[in-house]
Amino acid sequence: MAGLGRDVSYAARRLVRAPGFVAAVVLSIGLGIAANSTIFAMVSRFVLKPPPVGEPKTLLAVRVTENSGECCNNFPYPTYSDLRDQAKSFSGVAAYYELLPASVGGPGEPERLWGQATTPNYFNVAQLPMTLGRGFAEDEGRSPVIVLGHQLWRRRFSSDPNILGKSIEVSGHPYTVVGVAPPGFRGLDLVLAPEFWVPIGKVQELAAQVPPPDNRNYHWVAVIARLKPGITQSDADNEMRVLAGNFAAAYPATDKGQAFLLMQAGGLPPRERGTFLIFVGALSVAVLLVLGIACANVSSLLLAQAAGRQREMAVRISVGASRSQLLRQMLVESLMLSFLGGILGTMLSLWATSALAAFRVPAPVPLDVTISVDWRVLLYTFALSVGSGLTFGWIPAWIASRPILRSALKGETALARPGRRFTLRNALVVAQIAMSLVLLCGTGLFLRSLDRASNINIGFRRSDVLMLAVDPRVHGYTPEQTARFMDALRTRAAGLPGVVSAAATDSPPLSGGNRRDGFEIEGRDTTENSPSVEMYMATPGYLDTMGIQLVSGRDFASEAADAPVKSAIVNQALVDKLFPGVDPLGRIVHDGDIRYQVIGVVKNIKSRTLGEDTRLVLFRSLTQSTKNDPSFLGYTLLVRTNGAANEASLTSAVREQIHALDSSMAIYDVRTMAEHLRSALFLPRLGGTLFGIFGAIGIVLAAVGLYGLMSYSVGSRAKEMCIRIALGAQHGAVQRMVVGQGMILALIALAIGMPAAWAMAKMSASFLYGVHPHDALTFTLVPLGLALVAAVACWIPARRVSTVDLQSTLRSE
Repeated sequence: MAGLGRDVSYAARRLVRAPGFVAAVVLSIGLGIAANSTIFAMVSRFVLKPPPVGEPKTLLAVRVTENSGECCNNFPYPTYSDLRDQAKSFSGVAAYYELLPASVGGPGEPERLWGQATTPNYFNVAQLPMTLGRGFAEDEGRSPVIVLGHQLWRRRFSSDPNILGKSIEVSGHPYTVVGVAPPGFRGLDLVLAPEFWVPIGKVQELAAQVPPPDNRNYHWVAVIARLKPGITQSDADNEMRVLAGNFAAAYPATDKGQAFLLMQAGGLPPRERGTFLIFVGALSVAVLLVLGIACANVSSLLLAQAAGRQREMAVRISVGASRSQLLRQMLVESLMLSFLGGILGTMLSLWATSALAAFRVPAPVPLDVTISVDWRVLLYTFALSVGSGLTFGWIPAWIASRPILRSALKGETALARPGRRFTLRNALVVAQIAMSLVLLCGTGLFLRSLDRASNINIGFRRSDVLMLAVDPRVHGYTPEQTARFMDALRTRAAGLPGVVSAAATDSPPLSGGNRRDGFEIEGRDTTENSPSVEMYMATPGYLDTMGIQLVSGRDFASEAADAPVKSAIVNQALVDKLFPGVDPLGRIVHDGDIRYQVIGVVKNIKSRTLGEDTRLVLFRSLTQSTKNDPSFLGYTLLVRTNGAANEASLTSAVREQIHALDSSMAIYDVRTMAEHLRSALFLPRLGGTLFGIFGAIGIVLAAVGLYGLMSYSVGSRAKEMCIRIALGAQHGAVQRMVVGQGMILALIALAIGMPAAWAMAKMSASFLYGVHPHDALTFTLVPLGLALVAAVACWIPARRVSTVDLQSTLRSE
């Protein structure tokens, strides 16, 4: 330990005397570690982080699967009841309704929020310690009581310590506050962000679409279970198989072919988990390449430093130092540099994770996708620091601690011996450029994807539309009152200064998903499955406001709410599918018992995502749909402006019109169409931004590495070049020789990197929009651009040949 202390002290003194060298190393390693820590923060948040409950390892999520392997589904309430009563492996089984829309009163304007409805034992099964009060009592399954989320309690009720026992209004109904959840708890779903909890017996009071509890066909509750002490998940799996068989025998009409899947509570569902891991896998490859480039760059710097210390090491060995002592001392220096890089990387990662919060996930429900630097990320950063220090420091330390004494005393380095054409530094530069090529090809693909996504024909207006959402249903409105409210609001908004037109819908396109059903043509005997059709509600003026082009027929007008046949406008894709070669106007299609008459045909639009294949779309009258199919997400008012209207003033004016109709109406999701489309570009923007940053770091580090190698080469071969010039060689010829040697390394790197980049491009195929993973333009411009950067990095040091003082250099020999 005393020897290690001396090594640390000596290394610190050496590094203090070389601030430029330290800054270059720390910055290189810090950037590489920051990139890796930021991506690992995503893994920590969405894969490794347990739910904030007691004993998270014994809390399981139970899901329904099909024997065909299709995964996963929620439970019908009767199936949950049977499982709760018959399962012996669990100390408790609870259920909850995942998303419950409501308007919550309190100080100020009413607020539209999302909560959950739970069985009374939910908080006990989760073993959740409350900030204030308690969870639900066993006899409160139908009582008007509520548990507030910690953020809601702080934001809306100013952290009132006397909130317990007070009554607040939830969708027009009084609820008594019995508890406040702890900080950080936003339910057991990993990304959903509910802000309150009510007993599941009150769910039908707040959500009319939920069927009676005895309905065994409707899968609507999520289930969690707590393992008994001494019971393993394998034991519980065996019991679940037995119970699934019993339920299938008892209820063959609904339960046959079903099984149960147990997984850790609080994790991503299997389908979303697979997509997330692929995306993070591609990013992880990119950031590891960045770190690899940084390590190669630093190794090259340390090798140059080691070459200058050969004589020193030879002398120290001659006076009694052992090679292991020298190796340990140099590794201590490398680790100190790496730890400094880790500190810088942690600081950069803190900034990067907060910056990622600017990316809004396009979803119609509240999501919590924030990431942060937690203890797992810090531990990972520490491990990266140690690993990086050993990676970039081991070979230079090994070479420096083993000088050939005779060569070292003559000034000949182990890195550039006469006759050796390919040195270790050359190999490191080749590795840097090859890794940069792989990284830059990925960057090019994502940037091309972002450009293509920004220019995709979405089929509707991209700007000059303001959107505000309301949900009269949660304020106690009947379907008829809801339709009248939206019609009155549309009329009032259309009369405001600067407004061209106004309309309403249940969900704007590209909101991430909405209802879809199978449709059939009336009178036609179809043997194949009914095609899946996206369904949107719309009011008169919708097509003009959204800029959706009408091909034939007409827009909605004053449709009667109780008409036996509803009106529908369909897109061209649906016509091509259901009415090939036939005029669809006046034809009847039906969704179960509901019949629609086609009154218009419009051009195709993007419905769920920008990268989707064209979907079949049917627009139905909002007035005719609110009774049979009320919108779960509320209704969005669309206000088209003339482009000159002030956004803030217009928003305020529309708010005034809403509150003039109902002063208690909660307003939410206020945004422009441009902001909405930016959210729809979430994935290509995120990929393009991250890969763009990583690619820029990689190419800078690779260029610096190549420049450093050529600069070192010119400096170490100054005498040779002077002799060549003295013997008649032209300066230009010597410069071309230097550039040519550097470009040979670059071409070797490109030859190695191209196949690797070609293979790695396949990983990103599912995240690209309108771009093939082996895009010819990307795989042509990126190697050419990297070759140009390499040529400049070689040419700058080559220019020094013309500035060498021949007489002074030759005289020093």
